Amino acid sequence: MTLVELTIVLLAIYLGARLGSIGIGYAGGMGVLALAVVGVPPGNIPVAVILIIMSVIAAIAAMQLAGGMQYLVMLAERLLRSNPRQITFLAPMVTYLMTLMAGTGHTAFSTLPVITEVAKEQGIRPSRPLSVAVVASQIAITASPVSAAVVAMSGLMEPLGVSYLTLLMVTIPTTFVACMVAALVANRQGVPLAEDPIYQQRLAQGLVGQRQQQSQALPEGAKRSVAIFLLAILAVVAYATATSPAVGLITEPTLGRDHAIMVVMLTAATAIVAFCAIDASQIVNQSTFKSGMSACICVLGVGWLGDSFVSAHIEEIKALAGDLVQAWPFLLSVALFFSSMLLYSQAAATIALMPAAVSLGVDPVTLVASFAAVSALFVLPTYPTLLAAVEMDDTGTTRIGRFVFDHPFLLVGVTAIAVAVTLGFVWGEVLID
Repeated sequence: MTLVELTIVLLAIYLGARLGSIGIGYAGGMGVLALAVVGVPPGNIPVAVILIIMSVIAAIAAMQLAGGMQYLVMLAERLLRSNPRQITFLAPMVTYLMTLMAGTGHTAFSTLPVITEVAKEQGIRPSRPLSVAVVASQIAITASPVSAAVVAMSGLMEPLGVSYLTLLMVTIPTTFVACMVAALVANRQGVPLAEDPIYQQRLAQGLVGQRQQQSQALPEGAKRSVAIFLLAILAVVAYATATSPAVGLITEPTLGRDHAIMVVMLTAATAIVAFCAIDASQIVNQSTFKSGMSACICVLGVGWLGDSFVSAHIEEIKALAGDLVQAWPFLLSVALFFSSMLLYSQAAATIALMPAAVSLGVDPVTLVASFAAVSALFVLPTYPTLLAAVEMDDTGTTRIGRFVFDHPFLLVGVTAIAVAVTLGFVWGEVLID
């Protein structure tokens, strides 16, 4: 029966991957039903993570409606154009910081056209900055104070003595350095733009466009909305630090960390609506709101499916995998890498596998160091930001090869995760007792 149940889980994941987007969550729920039919009781629903995603997205969508995202893109463009020859290194910095702040990699959509145009203007192969920018937007999720993946991971680590702040102190520097190393790799990928035959062909056919200068006035509340959202993030981090046992400034908090994130983000959304003169009824039409609610369904379905199977077979999993992971800790990162490749969600991969790793008795340093490996969303060339980069590069340099996996994101992404995990083990030993 265990084999039958595992087959159900794998088939549900496969179907979800084929359906794509929110279909992953749908298929996960169907998998829970199928497991129940064969006698496996439903596991725990990751309610707290889902509610946090909803709260954070509510604030981000309000900021987007107020023009805050437009303002951030304007700042990003200024930075990219300040030193355009270094676009391959500046682009991942921009997408990393925007994801770090917003907790979603979908913020990269708005910067990809700018990256493409700046690269073309400088005669730089656009696939170089685009590939590492997309990867940076994915791996930064594991360092964002308000991302669902970090919240879920922190909830698992705090009982093991690793605070929310310590987790961030490991993941932020290691993932950022990893992105810069990946930029070095990206900067050497492919022939120079002028020597690319596909570019030359498209140029001759008039398929390579030129940038159209557009001056769009910022809405009145744009800067104010960004300030409110930044203050909310700082408040979340400050409260989590103050209530951490390691700091102990607040020993008996009225609000737990998860509750604090929710109420602070909802308060920030209220402030943006009230002080930035926006129509609250239009928030649900924002692209960030739609993608966030889709993420909630994905986490619900996949997280529930994973917990149902793992909870039913935790003893067998301990017996089979416990010794292997203890002997070769890097195997955990390998498992997370391939899981996230299929689940298309850092949060879903974290929720599906990390509780089992904790149950196996894996040491905290290994858990934290391996966390970055849940960011392998770049492997299959079907993730939205990856596809957007391909579509926006009209030079044809950012392309999917005949063998599916031969695309410019793969080597860059694998490099970023390998470096982040390696540095995580080194830096984690220093910070984690």
